[in-house]
Amino acid sequence: MAKLGKRTRAAREAFGAQENLSVEEAVALIKANATAKFDETVEIAMNLGIDPRHADQMVRGVVGLPNGTGKDVRVAVFARGPKAEEAQAAGADIVGAEDLMETVQSGKIDFDRCIATPDMMPIVGRLGKVLGPRNLMPNPKVGTVTMDVEAAVKAAKGGEVQFKAEKGGVVHAGVGKASFDEAKLVENIRAFVGAVAKAKPTGAKGSYMQKIALSSTMGPGVTVAIDNAVTE
Repeated sequence: MAKLGKRTRAAREAFGAQENLSVEEAVALIKANATAKFDETVEIAMNLGIDPRHADQMVRGVVGLPNGTGKDVRVAVFARGPKAEEAQAAGADIVGAEDLMETVQSGKIDFDRCIATPDMMPIVGRLGKVLGPRNLMPNPKVGTVTMDVEAAVKAAKGGEVQFKAEKGGVVHAGVGKASFDEAKLVENIRAFVGAVAKAKPTGAKGSYMQKIALSSTMGPGVTVAIDNAVTE
């Protein structure tokens, strides 16, 4: 077994056997032990009682975190003419059509969010095998296939987070930075949990939310009491 470093041992000892904490307690503990030399991301992982292999049990959605993510999100937009100009004016990092498709096909994906106008989908559709596995494929259900390019770009830049259930029914995302004030992290976490709660699929049976865990990029995780994390 690999020998643990001092920082890792200290973090594990601090977390100990603590579990089912309030969101406030968990955030305070994570912030106190986020001692890496960079600003760690605070991450959430939610185990849901679903089987995403079934269409009526898929969980997918988007939420605007009230205090942003603290991350500089690079946005690519597939658009032409006035809509391309609108995207550039709104702050998109990459704008194009066939040229952007060729760039992506070559394996160069230098963006975190992909937006497209509806008329671009025949082009974007060819990139499904490349963008799909990276959860970057534009989708009207989460507002990334739209004619309102300006609003979509600004939302992506302003702290909007997409989520999608993976194998095993796990949803995870970054909900802020360790440098954020505790109150802002708590607000972001509850907003994310609330969005996942509202996205409960019709086919979900039994207990929907089974476990919620929080951690920092380099730190151990701690479970949060579900009743405390879910607000009306």
